[in-house]
Amino acid sequence: MLTPSAKNQVSHGSSKTARGRLRVSETFISRQGEGILTGTPSFFIRTTGCNLRCWFCDTPYASWEPKGEQVEIEQLVEQAKVSGTQHVVLTGGEPMLPLSTTSLAKRLRQEGFHITIETAGTVHREIDVDLMSISPKFASSAPDARRHPQWHQRHQQERMQLQIIRKLIRQSADYQLKFVVDSDRDYPELLEFLKAIHAEESKVWVMPQGSTNEALNRANYWLKPWCEEQGFHYCERMQIRWFGNRRGT
Repeated sequence: MLTPSAKNQVSHGSSKTARGRLRVSETFISRQGEGILTGTPSFFIRTTGCNLRCWFCDTPYASWEPKGEQVEIEQLVEQAKVSGTQHVVLTGGEPMLPLSTTSLAKRLRQEGFHITIETAGTVHREIDVDLMSISPKFASSAPDARRHPQWHQRHQQERMQLQIIRKLIRQSADYQLKFVVDSDRDYPELLEFLKAIHAEESKVWVMPQGSTNEALNRANYWLKPWCEEQGFHYCERMQIRWFGNRRGT
């Protein structure tokens, strides 16, 4: 089921697609840099269009200025087959927005791929994947209210959908929760969220907001110790360590 707000975003957020096609900003082969599958060679399919506008978004070409081409689902499946990997990651933007994402996931499953979908957890669809990777957004992620007043309001209204997240967790074979923490001011909201969801500590991955090695290094002094104290996994965003902050990684 697509929520009313998400329906509006399909038309507004440049994510409208035909059932047999998907608007894609890029596909590439890389290693998963975050979460439980860190280090796993994977084929990434990045859809374009998003219903949120995080100020620190590192893929603005899939959100703030969505760019991409319509690609046939069968073409994407063939690309995955020739990639030489067994893992496919559906990411964005927000890959749950296009209805045709469910058709793509179904076809990839038929071909025997392990599928991860990376979502903010604001849109619910019945989709068959192996790992539901949910990254809820904190209040601190909202864009500047003076520069982007409409997006600030919309982002704050839609960024945290507890009922949808619960549904996604229940329907999934496995799940993980990934949180981008900008400062220690995010700690109370993270703990409050986990209490409301009743999530297992083993499913929680916390990573610092930052797109440089210097930012990651600084987080080792303040965020990593807190994660260890709370029993959470600390996630360094290894794609930045391996490749730097660039597309196709």
